[in-house]
Formats: sequence, C-alpha cells, structure tokens
Amino acid sequence: MKQISTKQRKTALFVIGVLFAATIGLMVRLSYLMIFHSEEYAVKAQELHERERTIKAARGIIYDRNGVVLADNKPVCTVSVIHSQITDPERVISVLCDVLSLSEETVRKRVEKVSSIERIKANVDKETADYLRSFELDGVMVDEDYKRYYPYGSLASRVIGFTGGDNQGIIGLEVKYDSVLEGIPGKILTLTTAHGTEIPNAAENRAEPIDGNSLTVSLDVNIQRYAEQAARKVLEAKNANHVSMILMNPQNGEIYAMVNVPEFDLNEPYTLNTEYTKKAGTDELSSEEKSTLLNQMWRNPCISDTYEPGSTFKIVTATAAFEEKVLSVTDRFYCPGYKIVEDRTIHCHKVAGHGSESFLDGIKNSCNPVFMEIGARVGAEKLYETFQKLGLMQKTGIDLPGEASSIMHKTENIKAVELATISFGQSFQITPIQLLTAVSTVINGGNEITPHLAMYVKNTEENTVKTYEYSGETGVISAETCETMKTLLEAVVHDGTGQRAYLPGFRIGGKTATSEKLPRSSNKYISSFLGFAPAENPQVIALVMIDEPEGIYYGGTIAAPVIAEVFDEVLPYLGIEPKYSADELKLDGVGSFPVPNLVGMTKKEAEQLLKAYEFETVYFSGEGDAIAEQFPVAGEEVKKNTNLILYMK
Repeated sequence: MKQISTKQRKTALFVIGVLFAATIGLMVRLSYLMIFHSEEYAVKAQELHERERTIKAARGIIYDRNGVVLADNKPVCTVSVIHSQITDPERVISVLCDVLSLSEETVRKRVEKVSSIERIKANVDKETADYLRSFELDGVMVDEDYKRYYPYGSLASRVIGFTGGDNQGIIGLEVKYDSVLEGIPGKILTLTTAHGTEIPNAAENRAEPIDGNSLTVSLDVNIQRYAEQAARKVLEAKNANHVSMILMNPQNGEIYAMVNVPEFDLNEPYTLNTEYTKKAGTDELSSEEKSTLLNQMWRNPCISDTYEPGSTFKIVTATAAFEEKVLSVTDRFYCPGYKIVEDRTIHCHKVAGHGSESFLDGIKNSCNPVFMEIGARVGAEKLYETFQKLGLMQKTGIDLPGEASSIMHKTENIKAVELATISFGQSFQITPIQLLTAVSTVINGGNEITPHLAMYVKNTEENTVKTYEYSGETGVISAETCETMKTLLEAVVHDGTGQRAYLPGFRIGGKTATSEKLPRSSNKYISSFLGFAPAENPQVIALVMIDEPEGIYYGGTIAAPVIAEVFDEVLPYLGIEPKYSADELKLDGVGSFPVPNLVGMTKKEAEQLLKAYEFETVYFSGEGDAIAEQFPVAGEEVKKNTNLILYMK
C-alpha cells in the first residue's frame, strides 16, 4: 500500500481546516441572523411576497358658510391588470375594450406589458365596475376610488377650482387648501408566490385610508346665484366679453360671492365654455392652442387681472385729500370741460364742462378737473402714502392662487401730467380685489382687512381643528374722513352719477366708472360701479365690471343698475330691512308699469308714445333722431315717476 506523503497529509489537513472554519463561520453568521435579525428579515420576506395596491382617501368636502356642499366626492373605481395573473389575455383584452369603451391598441399595450400592476382606466362609474366584476377575469383588479363632484356645476367655478385625475387640486380653493383636503391613502397588501401569482385563500393586509378634512368658506350659494344671474343678464344685454363681480363684508373681509361670467363647468373643466369656444372659431385646435385657451378660461380676473380703475379710484384720491387736510366739502372749483396740465389738455367727460361747483357737486358729477386739482394739492408723495395705508402697493393676501400685483409709477417719475391722470384713476393698474379692499378700509372706520374665503376646518368626526384668523392694523384712516366719504358716496347714488343704483328704503353709497382700455384709440371700455350698503354702517360692498360692452358703455348707466338688482335681493337676505323715508312712502302706492320698447323710433314718435306713461323726466342723450338704446330697458318693471334715458344716433 502506497503511503501518503507528508506533503499530501498537510494539504489534506489544511483543506479540512478551511472547511471546518468556513462551517463554523456560516453557523455563527446563521445564528446571528436567526437570533438577532429574525424580525427584520421576516418583514423583508413578507414584502417580497406582497403586492401593494393603493386605496384612495376621500377628499375633504368644501362647504359654503351655511353648510351647503360646494365640492363633494362621487364613488368610482379604478381598473388595473396584473400581468403574471392573467390566464386568458385575449379574453381580458376583448372584455376590457367592450366594457370600458377603450381601443384595442391601448388595452393590449397595457395588458401585455410585463409589470407588477398596470392601470387600465380610472374614474369608472360604479355600475360599469360592478358589471366588469361579473366576468371574473383572472388578473383584473377593480379597486374603489373617488371622483370629485361639484353639485352646482359652474357656480363660482374659478373660486372653488377643480382636481385632476390624481384627485389633487388644480386651481382655486382646491389647490390652495390641497393639504387640508387631500387625506392619506390606504393600502391593500396581497400575498403572492415568487413568480408574482396571487396565493389563493391568503388573507389580505389592509391599511385603511384617512379621509381629508372638510373646509368651510365664506361664500354664500344664494348670494353667488343672485350675483351670477345679474351678471349673465347684463353680459347678454350688452354682448360684453365678460362680467366680473365681487361681494364682500367690508368689516371683516369675508367674500360672499365672486363672479366671472361666463363661468365653466367644474365637472367638465377641460371643455371650453362659450366665450372660449367663440375665440377658438371653427378651426381644429392644436393641443397647445387648447391648453392656452383652457388656462385663460380658468384664470380669475377678479384677482389675476389688473386694469385702470377710472373714476371709482376718485374715492382714494378724495380720502388722501381729506387725510392731508387740503380739502373740505364746501371748497369751490370751476370746470370748463378740460384742464391744461403742462403741455397736455385733459378733458372732462362732460365736454361742455360743469361750470362752478363745490366738491360735493364735483364728486357727484365725477368731474375730472376737480380731482386733478385736489390731486395736485395732495402731491405724489402724500398720495402714495395713502395708497400704502390702503394696501394698494402690495397684494391683498387673498387666499386664492394667482393674485397679481399693482402696476404703479415710481414716485420720482411722477410729474404733473402723471399726477393728474392718477388722480382720476388712469395711467396705473390695480386688481379689482385691491380696489374693493382699499374702499372697505375707507368705509369701515379706517381698519385694514384681508379679503378671504376660508373660515374653519373640521375633521371626519366633525370637530373643528383649525379656525382661520385675519388681522390688520386699525385706524389707518381717521374716523372723520371715513364718515365724510360715506356721506359723499351716498350723495353720488342719491342724486349723482350713481342714481341708477338707488333702491327705495335702503341707504346706498357708491361710485361709477368708465375706464377706457389701452390703447386709447381702441374705443373699448370697462364699465364699473362700486357700491355699499347700508351707507351709515356698511355690511356689504360690491364691485361689478363689464368688459367691452357694446353700445352705451357708461358705468352709471349700465353697471349701477346691476348692483341695484343684486342689492335688492341680497340686502333683505342678509337681514337688512328697508327703512322708507317720508318721500319714499308718498311714492309707495303709485304702482309700477313695464317700460315700452322705444329703440328704432324717432324722437318725435317716442315723445308721442310717452304721453301715455308717467315718467318723471325723459332725457334725450346724443345727436341724431333715431333711438339706439334706452334705460331702463324695454319690459323692465319700474315705478311711476322713474327717469327714462334715451340714447340717440
């Protein structure tokens, strides 16, 4: 027998030693893993054999101030496929195409894709989902989901906003308060084999979703409806581009209504509304063109668009003059119909001029030369100090996305001409919400406010978890100035340019404006009226803007009646009862009658017809012998002794 050499014996012992050491090392490592890391690796093993599917959380509900639902959830389903579990691909493709109304190309691509889970279609209605379940298709998952639903369709569309396919906010309150409303998704964990096939009869692990909190806002559905109806009426009557309106509590900044007609359907936010369909014309739109039009449609002009406010801004100029004590109500002025400033001749809206007048007459007549003179008295620096106090040099802080900033001259660049035009509301731009906020401070006693919508948040147990508070500096304008301005603005409505906003039994203050758009040669206007009531203690302030009305465009003629119509509904609704004066009580029993249609008649024909009607005064405005337009309009019910204005061409 051949003996093993010493060298071979040593080699064998070395190999045995290495194997023994390796075995000991593996045993130690295995013991370490099994004893000290058993839980960690058990979890990893579990995760390896689990497939995760998301359960959507219900988005929080948005309520108006009275608890009316503005944004809700509609139960829908999401259909997905798991490639490894599909046993009959062709049948799955056929059924999904038929039931979900999808193209074969789209479905096949997703069914044949090798992935852990592939979504086929979201927002499938419950009936369709239940029908699909009846086919019992292997590898097809139908999971519960939610779709945002807006019960009032287009009501306050640019304010409320809408959500995208992932249920996240896109515009308006939906995106501003997304973190409040969104909730926390849940999960379904299903056990599978190493090949990804679901293990039969294995229990599912389910992490329940946490629904989003609800948000209560200051909007009032009824006030919003009143405002939208009045806005649509004048939009159609004047064939305007659009009409915007805001109603707010001037004491605390709560917004009751914010209107931009035509609105769009929140349940179909990617469908262009009538205004933008008209802009698109009959041509086929590219995706980029449609996207541009949609973004324009979603834009909120009340906060995102700046404009020259025109004569409504005279409220600010007068406030600055009273604060600087360079003006009194009885100061006398003379208006020849224009004012020469350096090398410029700046006209009054009344070409013939107003002649000699007090400041009270000047504001009632909305006389430009009067305001140019008091603007010069105040001076640019002091005027800008008042702008700063009233919040016109910065954003208001309204809780909606997309607020624009004012566009103002630098103080050092303001010369005599710029100061003159600023004084009556031209050559700078602000947003409608800035103007409304500034005037609120003037009429509420001089206190800063923040215009806002959010009031409080509640959780799913109906417990209030957050109350929104809005603070501001008090006394930024003196009480004396505030009282004076309220009295003056009430006079504007009583017997000035704002007479068409007058309502018997209610004390209303306000200011008209007719702003010429740039370029000046375009002959395009924004007609507006800012009003508040009751004048002695304002509880509601409103601003309406009519963009590019056809025909007669004066703010006092076409915008003031819109606010009168809205206030006629809103003031009693808010519990503000009429208090009739002795003169109003005398006229209370005189009855009413419908206004006849005089458009197209000659002056002589109209005068003959009007003998049968009891109008107080009939005004013929303009040159020519044919009546082009009339206010009040034909068919409108008016009281006896109402004034009638006929525009000639």
